[in-house]
Amino acid sequence: MTQSTPSGDNELLGSAVAMRKISRLERFLGPEGYRILQGLFKTPASIAGFSLILLFILVALAAPVLAPPVTPNDPYKIPRDGFKAQPREAGSEWNKNVPDIPFWYKAVTGNDKWVHLFGTAQGQYDIYYGVVWGARTAFNTGLIVVLSTLFIGVVVGSVSAYYGGFVDNVIMRIVDVLMILPGLMATLILAAVLTPVIGRSLLPVMISLIAFGWMGYARIIRGDILSVKERDYVMAARVIGVKDSRILFRHILPNAIFSTMVLASLDIGTVTLSFAALSFLGIGVEVGYADWGQVLAFARNWISSLNTYWYIIVFPGITLVLFVMGWNLLGDALRDVLDPRMRGKM
Repeated sequence: MTQSTPSGDNELLGSAVAMRKISRLERFLGPEGYRILQGLFKTPASIAGFSLILLFILVALAAPVLAPPVTPNDPYKIPRDGFKAQPREAGSEWNKNVPDIPFWYKAVTGNDKWVHLFGTAQGQYDIYYGVVWGARTAFNTGLIVVLSTLFIGVVVGSVSAYYGGFVDNVIMRIVDVLMILPGLMATLILAAVLTPVIGRSLLPVMISLIAFGWMGYARIIRGDILSVKERDYVMAARVIGVKDSRILFRHILPNAIFSTMVLASLDIGTVTLSFAALSFLGIGVEVGYADWGQVLAFARNWISSLNTYWYIIVFPGITLVLFVMGWNLLGDALRDVLDPRMRGKM
């Protein structure tokens, strides 16, 4: 707690003594970091986004408890109850390859036998397993792809903006050429080429999404750095002989990264949707892998009968929508907190 005693005859100053206590968290984060954290937990959008994301984190962490894997060596493989094409409704009895019953099951459902909680899809793939273990797939793909594209984009855009001139022109023309290509189509083609080489797994689609996903970050960080690098503290660092790498990564990037971080938080949901779309088209993971896009793909032959088999698209579809919504709400809230025009309105 800090307190200063005024001097002189100023009675107004004497009644305006500062008495605000600075917490350990504020000292650790600094004034700006503490303001951002405080703003995020004050907006309804961010609270809703955090709640949704926390829910999916808990589901992903508790997946072995919520849905015990039938094959421990390959937990992402969705168990099958036979091979019939026709889906079965939610609550139908499990007959073949019955998983171990978890400790919570009887207390929650009141049933001694394991049933298909969300029904089965075409080929008798259990939808509940696909939804639960698909949360881990969504986090794996979304976070890895976004962090990789963010790193590449920030490095490329920073180098381009800081050195300028010929370096900037060459890098930005390469970015312009790559951005002309239709993103999803280019990703689809590259993933289709890589799949026979690498094999059916998460890698072909993830590599393709990274290859065509970093350009937006490069352009945004370049524009922000161009405005920051002419400020007085950067010019002073150059005058005293500070190395370029230290100026860039210590003084410029921390003050120019906010817009890029907002885009990254929004892109986690976008990447998840893109991965689900490619999986729906049959690119990437093998059939039966726990991925929301593939669970939705099982419904392709039953679209005309969704009035009866609604559950094969409703459960994975709502899960995917809520996951993307959580990240979008968090990104919107982060944008509002970091926008200088919104200060004082939070």
